[in-house]
Amino acid sequence: MWWKILLFVGMTAMIIASYVTPAPQQQIGESSRIFYHHIPQAWICVLAFATSMVYSIRYLRSRRIEFDDRAVETARLGFVFCLLATVTGSIFARIAWGSFWNWDPRETSVFVLLLIYGAYFALRGAVQEPDRRAALSGVYSIFAFVTVPFLIFVLPRIVPSLHPDDSIVDSSMEFTMGPSVRVIFFASLALYTVLYFWMLNLSGRIGRLVRVREDLES
Repeated sequence: MWWKILLFVGMTAMIIASYVTPAPQQQIGESSRIFYHHIPQAWICVLAFATSMVYSIRYLRSRRIEFDDRAVETARLGFVFCLLATVTGSIFARIAWGSFWNWDPRETSVFVLLLIYGAYFALRGAVQEPDRRAALSGVYSIFAFVTVPFLIFVLPRIVPSLHPDDSIVDSSMEFTMGPSVRVIFFASLALYTVLYFWMLNLSGRIGRLVRVREDLES
């Protein structure tokens, strides 16, 4: 219980600090404050999809259905955080570039990623037999994650983009953030990560209860 209290206090302190301290990027202005949330949300998206791939591999190797359950649970969380990153990025785009959607390479790559994982859930919904559904979606999850590093890290850097490239580090890999900005940013990154694992744990517990009920009813 104590860590949940710390998480609540930490998130509250981080959110307050992100608004009472100077904007992280003075050239961009007040809208740059959203990066305290946008970048951690994108990070959790990648982490969740990677975790889904790991559980999918574990399922395919062991055929233990609980690994398939975990794979889909973390994929759902990844999809949610991907949506959040898209929304916060669109808010920034509206302020900085005048439109919520500009088909910028980063916006487009995240949109494609949403389509890829939307197809993952569509596949699961289309197959009724549990073992076949788990096997097909497990294989799909592995191939889906192969696209994640390319869409998130590679493509936006090889195509001209409106998106700031030096939000965290510059071309020489030096931090572009001041000390206070760095503290808030990495605190946000850590807090969002803890929040993700807590949500994953809750999702797993709910999933196990649902499976127990289904077994009792059958």
